[in-house]
Amino acid sequence: MPLIDNIIRHPPPRFDLNEVLERLLDKVYGLLSALPSFLLALLVVWLGWKLGAWLSRRAAIERLSVRNPFLNELARTTTRWVSTAIALLIALEILDATAVVGAMLGTAGVIGIVLGFAFKETLENYLAGVLMSLRQPFAPRDLVVIDGQEGIVVSLTSRATILMTPDGNHLRLPNALVFRSVMLNYTRNPSRRFEFDVGVGVQEDLIQAQLLGTAELQRLAGVMNEPPPRALIQTLGDSNVQLRFFGWVDQRTHDFWMVRSEAIRHVKLALEAAGMDMPEPIYRVQLSHPQAATHPALVVPAPDAPPRARRTERATPAALDLSVNRELQQQIDQDRHASDQPNLLDAQAPRE
Repeated sequence: MPLIDNIIRHPPPRFDLNEVLERLLDKVYGLLSALPSFLLALLVVWLGWKLGAWLSRRAAIERLSVRNPFLNELARTTTRWVSTAIALLIALEILDATAVVGAMLGTAGVIGIVLGFAFKETLENYLAGVLMSLRQPFAPRDLVVIDGQEGIVVSLTSRATILMTPDGNHLRLPNALVFRSVMLNYTRNPSRRFEFDVGVGVQEDLIQAQLLGTAELQRLAGVMNEPPPRALIQTLGDSNVQLRFFGWVDQRTHDFWMVRSEAIRHVKLALEAAGMDMPEPIYRVQLSHPQAATHPALVVPAPDAPPRARRTERATPAALDLSVNRELQQQIDQDRHASDQPNLLDAQAPRE
């Protein structure tokens, strides 16, 4: 039989337990011989971690990240991981496994590229938060307009800038958007100019109207004397002449919008008391009737309107509070106390 003859000529290999045990013992002896080097490598990594922790608590790190809790923690973490990475490289050299370093670096590079694309916006916000914490483009409680959004600055975190809108709502803007957007800061310069238009009759003395308005603005509490109030002739309208008045407000002591409101009221009353005509827009309406030409009786003349009464008495202005509006200050304080995230803004830090 060919099959039987083949089995007789080529018997199956026998299982040799002694050979397996010898191989296993060789591996065990190899591990035992490498155990001191492995323990030494672990000790080097542990010492590197402890050294990084010790260096992160040094005064040099504190001076590097002074007045910035975010940079303080970033500097501490970076110091610990750099020290640990150096210790890990030394441990691999002790284990004669430096070839692993190239593979690790290659893998880390590929993973870094993948994560960079996956978390692009998150990394942009994080990096923008770091840069803005260094530059300090605004201070807490600054009134700013960022990308068309107006609000009072509450805090700056590692990912977003928190504003409180004038109506008390929270506005969260990504740091990357804040970093690249045009920013208008109303608080940086304490002096802020307001303006408003007043229409007077075309027959009135415009110079007299300008002098009356600016004199009234100079007497109004909250309007700065330097720079002085001004008035310009803006446009010649259909039924009046538009005068534009300017005044400056010190925002540290007075509320901008309240002072502007009172300025409009006082100038209006001053012009009325001087007998200045402040006409309303006049429109001419022409009505045609198909039978009006053949039937004159259908055309009824309008009665003469009585002359408009002109105010000659100056109304006594009510006492209004023109001080700084602090309605949102308490809400901002409560929000900052309730937040568990560190604020990267420092009111005492130099501004950009």
